[in-house]
Amino acid sequence: MSERVDLLIEPDWIIPVEPAGRVLENHALAVHEGRIAALLPRKEARDLYRPEETVRLPGHALTPGFINAHTHSAMSLLRGFADDLPLKTWLNEHIWPVEGKLAGPDFIRDGAELTIAEMLRGGTTCFNDMYFFPDVVARCASRMGIRAVLGMIVIEFPTPWAQDPAEYLSRGLQVRDEFKSDPLLSFVFAPHAPYTVSDDSFERLRAYADELETRIHMHLHETADEVADAEKEQGERPLARMERLGLLNPSLLAVHMTQLSDEEIRRVAEHGASVVHCPESNLKLASGFCPTARLLEAGVNVALGTDGAASNNDSDMLGEMRTAALLGKAVAEDPAALPAEEVLAMATIHGARALGLEEETGSLMPGKWADLAAIRLDQVETIPVHNPLSQIVYAAGRDQVDHVWVGGRRVLADGQLVHVDEQELQERIQAWTGPINEARDAGREATGND
Repeated sequence: MSERVDLLIEPDWIIPVEPAGRVLENHALAVHEGRIAALLPRKEARDLYRPEETVRLPGHALTPGFINAHTHSAMSLLRGFADDLPLKTWLNEHIWPVEGKLAGPDFIRDGAELTIAEMLRGGTTCFNDMYFFPDVVARCASRMGIRAVLGMIVIEFPTPWAQDPAEYLSRGLQVRDEFKSDPLLSFVFAPHAPYTVSDDSFERLRAYADELETRIHMHLHETADEVADAEKEQGERPLARMERLGLLNPSLLAVHMTQLSDEEIRRVAEHGASVVHCPESNLKLASGFCPTARLLEAGVNVALGTDGAASNNDSDMLGEMRTAALLGKAVAEDPAALPAEEVLAMATIHGARALGLEEETGSLMPGKWADLAAIRLDQVETIPVHNPLSQIVYAAGRDQVDHVWVGGRRVLADGQLVHVDEQELQERIQAWTGPINEARDAGREATGND
């Protein structure tokens, strides 16, 4: 007698990510109660299971949903607002003044919803966010059906979210307690960066992280100026400071890491920290090049993130994979560096591992949540299909993502968002243009800049 399951998906190819590089043809994936029940040959699946729904996807490859391991989701409202500037100027003279005036709950909600909609349409099923009002982002993510890791941000100066480090920590922990029962949501501590967080705050945060067994997500070694300033002002490089303070450990997600010596790479590997590579943002801000091939060779877990849409200017993980692969080869001066299967792993299981979610998502293994992306490859842009894995990394665009499931629940169907009124969302987003420009003009007047 056949066994009932909720869903049977039959694409042309299934790429489970684990084991690396494997591509399955004529297979099916069974889903029951939100989780992957089995991955097996199609004929066996039809004999064994009695699905409530069967989705046949000729010309498609099925992969794990992508994991965007570093975002500032609400910053999509500042997409294109302050382009072609160095990081310090971009932050100090443009981004932070506007955030100080506008970054309240409504701004966060609309920006987060815009980014989530963009990510779902591009096959992303989980994101790791660092921004103010994580409670607002948590509600958006839960309502829109995407998996989210919310940063409990810590920074020394006051913002609309909190006034001092103690309040940042207190409010973050309150949000964590409020949403701890939601299966889509989890939390990490998110100190902004070494240059905006004091030793006292880092030590307090580390004590909380140790007690609660919680990851720490922060920008680190993003630019040469950051490292040089730290050496001049504090007498040590930021990574050495993190090691001295006890933060260089398996719980650390170090974002950017463009300035690393061989010895620092060895220390990162030895301590088991993860690195989150954001190639397009680093290129756009001319921050430097993360030595991804050397990190991977040393055994470091390297995940992939888009950063915020104000410095990218999109949240497209397919585009990020292609850039990561090509840039990694150029930096390593080796065409064999960062092969397609490694880059796809960076966008899936490596991200899950960095976030402590590798037992729940990131690959198509029985028992994991059915977080899935179906990518149509029978288009002029991606035929002929000699190797579907390579086509996804080097040729496919996010407009070829047709279907997305999170926890077995379909959130994108035939390219259309299931739980989002796109017209209403677009109207809300367009309404922010005036206030953002007014805030920019007020900032220019206050500083005397034209």
